[in-house]
Amino acid sequence: MNGRDHFVVTVRGEQAGQRIDTFLGQTEQLVSRSAAARLIDGGFVRVNGSPVSKRHVLKAGETISVEVPPAEECVLQPEDIPLDIRFEDDDVIVISKQAGMVVHPAQGNWSGTLVHALLAHCSESLGTLQGVERPGIVHRLDKETTGLMMVAKNDRVQAALSEAIRIRAIDRRYAALVHGYVAPDSGLVDAPIARDQRDRKRMAVVESASARQSVTTFQVLERFTAGMHDDGYTLVECKLYTGRTHQIRVHMAYIDHPVVGDQLYGQRRIKKDRGLKRQFLHASRLEFDHPVTGEHLVFHDSLPEDLRHVLSEIEPDSMGRTGYGEEVLPQLLSER
Repeated sequence: MNGRDHFVVTVRGEQAGQRIDTFLGQTEQLVSRSAAARLIDGGFVRVNGSPVSKRHVLKAGETISVEVPPAEECVLQPEDIPLDIRFEDDDVIVISKQAGMVVHPAQGNWSGTLVHALLAHCSESLGTLQGVERPGIVHRLDKETTGLMMVAKNDRVQAALSEAIRIRAIDRRYAALVHGYVAPDSGLVDAPIARDQRDRKRMAVVESASARQSVTTFQVLERFTAGMHDDGYTLVECKLYTGRTHQIRVHMAYIDHPVVGDQLYGQRRIKKDRGLKRQFLHASRLEFDHPVTGEHLVFHDSLPEDLRHVLSEIEPDSMGRTGYGEEVLPQLLSER
């Protein structure tokens, strides 16, 4: 099985009624419910030959097939990697993640991740609820997405922040440059997302048992006219109400406005992408109540230089900013 372990389980009558992640987390082969959930989300678990969500409730007689990727001897060691820290106290860290940095170790990225940098910075003081390979992690950004992230220094805070995300009490906003002219000044995309069964590296909007509700809203900041090599651009601010893998990238492509530079869901034409080889997506605003002190915290992060350069190139083609864009863009374009 290409170096992977594989096992099959048939659900007995007394095991029926359990969630699949809970059930698999109790098996000898897997170490925890969170480890089982990650395999399910990664498409490595099938029931009667079909993928399911981790909320799937087992029925007697179902056959569960599980592939376990090799661990590659992933023993986490601190690595002296610089962090751009915007806030830190005894419980929470807010950082601005750079492009090219993977958040936590996974297949093909067993070193050089944000987690390795956090271990060097915090020593042993990080939450453990997401498993040994994800200490402190509350939410993630894709490798090439930049911007603001929260990190929890202990289990209590990790649980509280995760719950706040679940109940949509944390405001996470992203600046994205997308292809084409987005006509409405604001909009909502409510479309379920699951792993693409034709390509496991991709996510897709699908109607299936494994798909999870995914909600993104957007507001237009500025529009740009079409040129010789493109169909115009629109700068938007997207707000996440759920946190699915690649959610903004999938949703914007779904409404025919893929993110500029997106090598997985975009148009992948170098001139139309203004030379960008990573998605123009930046976590620009993070707002939440501190889970211990109760203080209301608001953070803004201006665009990194490569994204600012793209905007400066197309600025002569601007059709004008929206009213909301007049409020937001000075923060996005301020010097770092």
